[in-house]
Amino acid sequence: MNTPLIRPDLVMSQDGPFLAAAELTQSEPREVASHSHARGQLMGASSGLVSIGVDTRQWVVPAVHAIWIPPHRPHSVRSYGPFSGWSVFVTEARCAALPAEPRAIRATPLLREAVHRASSWQDDRLDAARTRIADVILDELAAAPEAPFHLQRPRDPALLKITDALANDLADNRRLEEWAAWAGVSPRTLSRRFMADTGLTFAQWRQQARMLRALERVADRVPVTTIALETGYENISAFIDVFRRTFGTTPGRYHASD
Repeated sequence: MNTPLIRPDLVMSQDGPFLAAAELTQSEPREVASHSHARGQLMGASSGLVSIGVDTRQWVVPAVHAIWIPPHRPHSVRSYGPFSGWSVFVTEARCAALPAEPRAIRATPLLREAVHRASSWQDDRLDAARTRIADVILDELAAAPEAPFHLQRPRDPALLKITDALANDLADNRRLEEWAAWAGVSPRTLSRRFMADTGLTFAQWRQQARMLRALERVADRVPVTTIALETGYENISAFIDVFRRTFGTTPGRYHASD
């Protein structure tokens, strides 16, 4: 994601202050190909939605959430419609106490306010007062529980065949037994491999894929009825109930708060 208030050489270097932050606003969707930074990056959304691909995992980051990307991890970025957000870059030495793997978190009001303050700094100097604010950002990141906004892409060829087909048509409601026959494996083998490869059952993986796609479509301001049908729900009330249980709000309220 574009971070115009941070020098590119600072993002790609361990020199300079151990933390740098910037805020951004954009009116159009934006896509950034896979790239990496010498520093760890915490990328947050204030409004709108951004999706981030790291390794075989895909995250969506809705408003007031963020994703942590450790140093040197290639990642791609895509925003949907109007978006405002922020990024924090942390030197590798200060990442030792931070999560070693990418994760999504809910950004607390304290974290968001500290990032806002750090984004206003007009130079790279970290005096004692600024250092305390920077330390608050790192403490909040280290303490934040992981949020359920990612999906693991399997490595097993049979599973990958199924998940790629589902990604192309999330309204496909074939049962596990039917998918197993289509992929040429037994239902028992498919169930076992899904859990081993993704940490989720087949049903859980499909529901998570549907909900993450739904979040993207809500951000694109697609009507709820259309989203429900696109993601395999003939009953609109059932779709709204699953969305609420997954994200803590209804599609309409998420849309209104965007």
